[in-house]
Amino acid sequence: MNKIYNLLGLMQRAGKLITGEDLIIKNLKNRKIKLLVITEDCGVNTKKKLVDKSNFYSVDYIIFSSIEDISVAIGRDNRVAVGITDDGFIKKFKQLLEEGGRR
Repeated sequence: MNKIYNLLGLMQRAGKLITGEDLIIKNLKNRKIKLLVITEDCGVNTKKKLVDKSNFYSVDYIIFSSIEDISVAIGRDNRVAVGITDDGFIKKFKQLLEEGGRR
């Protein structure tokens, strides 16, 4: 598994990820989520809803990876999106994305 998935697992253990559609929407409204990661194979309606909410609340989002890969990385089942709440983790996540996720 490459570094980006290891980082997602670390964020989960550190309590800096929010998962589950209802919790994500609630925390977008509360401005706790600073970056939303949506899976590429997310359902069309769910993706539209999450993208629209992100845009409405001015939260950046990234379309990345698959449901299976993200779910395995964070140790939860069927996660179509995760919200990242920590600026330091967001900076490292974006850095790894730019580098191709390996380092």
